Amino acid sequence: MTCASIQPVQGLQNLHFGGGVSQTVINPAVLVVVLVAGILICIWPRKKAVAAFLAAALLIPMDQVLLIGPAHFPMLRILILFGVFRMTREKVGSRQPIFSGGFREIDICVILSAVSIAVAAVLLFQEIGALVYQLGELYSIFGTYFLLRFFIRDEEDVLQAIQTLAWIAAVVAIVMSYEVTTGHNPYAVLGGAAASHYVSLAARDDRFRAQGPFAHSILAGTFGAVLVPLFVSLWWKGKKYRTVAIVGVIAGTAITLACNSSTPVLAYAAGVLALCLWPLRRQMRAIRWGIVVTLVFLQIVLKNPVWHLITKIDLTGGSSSWHRFMLIDQCIRHFGDWWLIGVKDTSVWGWDMWDTANQYVAVCENSGFLPFLLFLAALVYGFKYLGRARRAAGKEKDKKTALFIWALGSALFANVVSFFGISYFDQTMVAWYALLAMIPAAMVARPKKELQQAPIGVPTLESDLVSELVEEPADLDLQQYSTQ
Repeated sequence: MTCASIQPVQGLQNLHFGGGVSQTVINPAVLVVVLVAGILICIWPRKKAVAAFLAAALLIPMDQVLLIGPAHFPMLRILILFGVFRMTREKVGSRQPIFSGGFREIDICVILSAVSIAVAAVLLFQEIGALVYQLGELYSIFGTYFLLRFFIRDEEDVLQAIQTLAWIAAVVAIVMSYEVTTGHNPYAVLGGAAASHYVSLAARDDRFRAQGPFAHSILAGTFGAVLVPLFVSLWWKGKKYRTVAIVGVIAGTAITLACNSSTPVLAYAAGVLALCLWPLRRQMRAIRWGIVVTLVFLQIVLKNPVWHLITKIDLTGGSSSWHRFMLIDQCIRHFGDWWLIGVKDTSVWGWDMWDTANQYVAVCENSGFLPFLLFLAALVYGFKYLGRARRAAGKEKDKKTALFIWALGSALFANVVSFFGISYFDQTMVAWYALLAMIPAAMVARPKKELQQAPIGVPTLESDLVSELVEEPADLDLQQYSTQ
């Protein structure tokens, strides 16, 4: 799911082969923060523990690394250790399932995608370093996703997570605004393996490209852009959430602008566009097919392939849209090279083709066609779940919930668009998996609320209602469960 090209920075070369820093590189203050956050993850109530995990995981750079023998532990992996302890303790002490709503198709896609990527890399390189690195990646992916699925179990948890992300975005926005103003990233004072990378702030057209705690300015901007629909969902949910909703929208907008990159701006626009399509929600099938037919028509009548239209996109001046076009073009042309288990080196395909700044292309070139299909399947199931949950809420029955779920789908669409311009290879993956974890939780949230309102003695099980919600594509009148 998150296989990507890693930008080579000082002290972090050869990460694809299980390498990295040769000694521990961590600021003592960062270690203290991680330990405090880990303790809070273990002892705080579940609804607050997710805030500790998200804050520490997103605000601490990935270049802070603890080396234990041959194993590298960025601070995210340390946090996961505390989370695994919390999950194990609660699983042993109760019969509560780790995944709310049960083990679903989207979970299967995430797991199989990560495993297939790891297997492809090991088969491709056939080196012990590749095995070590992929085991570390599996630990990070499974640990992050399972932990967030465990913490985010219902609608209340989803709201708590989004509010936490809003305050985190506010912190990131302040840091990045300071960067744009001064040309200095405060994170450089922490040291770390990429300290020189943080010190040397990139610029475009005489304007700094801020990056905050993230590994690249595009990743930083994307983090803020794709969260904006989630913050709008708070506004739609009710008055008590509107203050934090405003904070989140302002922060997401500031982050998007501060990075000075086209990809986050496109993702931001995509999220806003999706939100605005709410009045046309009943015509979305026709709109989707209309887009498909239009693209096929353009492919027939244009001299260049339809994906050549990407070269026309330049929202900030100096954007590398031609590079994004060539990535897709060369990936398609070299299908025979990568379809089975990926390819070792894409630099021979053309100038700058080593930089696979496209999530779809990165999965294909690094892992093969099967992981690519599994990645797409996770996206499809995400939209499918949200569509059915939104229809179940019903415009007349619970408009606030329907709008809330629509906003989750808008955030997912924003990520789909951002994947054309960047691949997630730092802590941005935490925000991505948080969104994926929210989707199943949003599905089971409404049935739980309806069941709590049902009179004693109603012979309807939560599992039966959830099953009907998943299987029935038409609008459901959930009120019947509290009146029959």
